[in-house]
Amino acid sequence: MARTFEPVQLGSIELFCKAAELGSFTGASEALGLTPASVSRSIGRLEARLGVRLFNRTTRSVRLTAGGELYHAQCQQALEQIAEAERALTGQQAEPKGLVRVSVGTVYGHHRVVPALPGFMAAYPGVDIELNVSNRNVDFVEDGYDLAIRLGEPRDSRLVSRKLEEATVGIFGSPTYLRRHGKPKTLDELRQHDLIQFVVPSTGRPMPWILRTPEGEDIDFNFKSRQRVHEDVLAGVGWAAAGGGLFQIYHFVAREAVKAGRLVELMQGHGGRSRPFHVLYPQNRHLSARVRAFVQYLAETVAPSARQA
Repeated sequence: MARTFEPVQLGSIELFCKAAELGSFTGASEALGLTPASVSRSIGRLEARLGVRLFNRTTRSVRLTAGGELYHAQCQQALEQIAEAERALTGQQAEPKGLVRVSVGTVYGHHRVVPALPGFMAAYPGVDIELNVSNRNVDFVEDGYDLAIRLGEPRDSRLVSRKLEEATVGIFGSPTYLRRHGKPKTLDELRQHDLIQFVVPSTGRPMPWILRTPEGEDIDFNFKSRQRVHEDVLAGVGWAAAGGGLFQIYHFVAREAVKAGRLVELMQGHGGRSRPFHVLYPQNRHLSARVRAFVQYLAETVAPSARQA
């Protein structure tokens, strides 16, 4: 088998990652028991081999370049995978340890993932969680996340997916709005109301409402509206609760507002449809014990919650 890596590379990568973490060659040398000159020479050889400058150096500090940041994210993942593989071989995987980086959208993050975190952290004291809650379209593989939770059916063949739930939706309005405008009972009546649209960040187009006729036919309900929400679905919920119109949202999001009397569900005869949420991770990445534990815990936590929604 032909050699892929030079003998100095793995050690240089470890030095590079430590210097990037600490922002200092001196700090890296002290942490690893080396001299600052040896750290500087090792990273210099790495830069020469790559043909890329990894750090911007000043007399007081070192900072990653754009190329250095990209290289650091990938190298850190590789080193973590090597460590996980060694722990698996030596039987040290009994108790998951280390960092799990998770990317999730705002709605699922606030209403499903965040409520599950205290229980997970208590059950796995050796695991750290770094949670990115955003509706920004990120490439979670390139950005160094261990897993992502996404709405819809996964389309990327590089990813392994596990369905967390089919989240049912409903149409909701506030008692104040309904006293002024009445309750729609048919699709034609629904079109006469103030309907709040959510614009999908990835497409820039309004998301259709998904409905089902009393006869069982699934339909996508498209409409034009003066009221549109971008980025954060929760703003649409707040808008509806403030009396601004009707909004379609997941039952698990609206449940507390319904219990408190701030929202009322409408047109249940056209309900019953749902959208899927999946947890995704790269198929070619060694799935660490800590990531497996988090995925399993989330699946076991979400399933009972989904039945209550």
